[in-house]
Amino acid sequence: MDKPSSHRSSRYQRQIDLHNVGASGQKKLADARVLIVGVGGLGCPAAQYLAAAGIGTIGLIDHDRVELSNLQRQILFEESDLGQNKAQCARTKLQKLNADVEYKVYPERFTAANALTILQDFDLVIDGTDNFETKYLINDASLLAGKPMIFGSVYKFEGQLSVFNLEDGPSYRCIFPQHHQLDPNSCIDTGVLGVLPGLVGTLQAAETLKIILGIGEVYSGKMKIFNSLNNMEQVVSFERNEEEIKRVLQRGLAAQEEKDEIACADEALYIDIRENHELPKLDHLPTIRIPLSELEKRIEEIPRERNVILFCQSGKRSRQAINFLEQKHGFKNLHHLIGGIKELQV
Repeated sequence: MDKPSSHRSSRYQRQIDLHNVGASGQKKLADARVLIVGVGGLGCPAAQYLAAAGIGTIGLIDHDRVELSNLQRQILFEESDLGQNKAQCARTKLQKLNADVEYKVYPERFTAANALTILQDFDLVIDGTDNFETKYLINDASLLAGKPMIFGSVYKFEGQLSVFNLEDGPSYRCIFPQHHQLDPNSCIDTGVLGVLPGLVGTLQAAETLKIILGIGEVYSGKMKIFNSLNNMEQVVSFERNEEEIKRVLQRGLAAQEEKDEIACADEALYIDIRENHELPKLDHLPTIRIPLSELEKRIEEIPRERNVILFCQSGKRSRQAINFLEQKHGFKNLHHLIGGIKELQV
């Protein structure tokens, strides 16, 4: 049963009282459709604040499941949620916060194959991911679809915030034209202070509300960088790079789709770059283990004449390994599993 309009007005009264929001602004929020890619440390707080603000439709896409290690920062979830799909679980939680919002759930990976189809139903997209491949994909898809992207990123104690593809503003590739070059000698995934993604995700929600309402100054063409340890922050300005924009518009997502859809053919060799103590082990695929910490000393064990698929626990270290092998040793036959070992488990 629908709640009376007086109930809705009471819920949002503190927003409506703002002179640059008002009843008309609240209607803009109710008509808005926001997609959140990744319901983790960034996506959880963003989703909570947008649901509380009365966004009409919130899309939640995430293929991952709630794990115990998530609870340190993804505080939308509880211990009783372990093992559940994050997008589906988030919808259940958010419905209790605000049942007036329509929640569209996609318990799947955001890929080049489905990105534009999903994105066409939304006005803008929030990047709640933690890997570079998906951030580039979100950027390119939002650029092609003409939808703004609200970017967030965390690293240890540092957070980053920006808005890309807003009207004629810069794109993610305008400030980061190529994949980040990571330290190939780092053999473990980096940690993060639990409150940091909460701060960044909340700021992403704030940028989203400003864009929908058409108020304030948005971080388009600027990136906010702040350190939670020393409270220092800076704003970096950057301009639109027409060559990078043109490259995406001409290429589309076809190149990425081709790269993402790695055929697990019989002749492919899988290289496990996790450390020797890491579990689970795989016995059903042709696999050799070369820990990332030993990679440079064991280059000769990696063939160049067949497809090689690198994997780790989450996909971060395998991306590091590919950067290192392609740039330092000229490999052309390498692929990696963005989601890590979970993609191989049967």
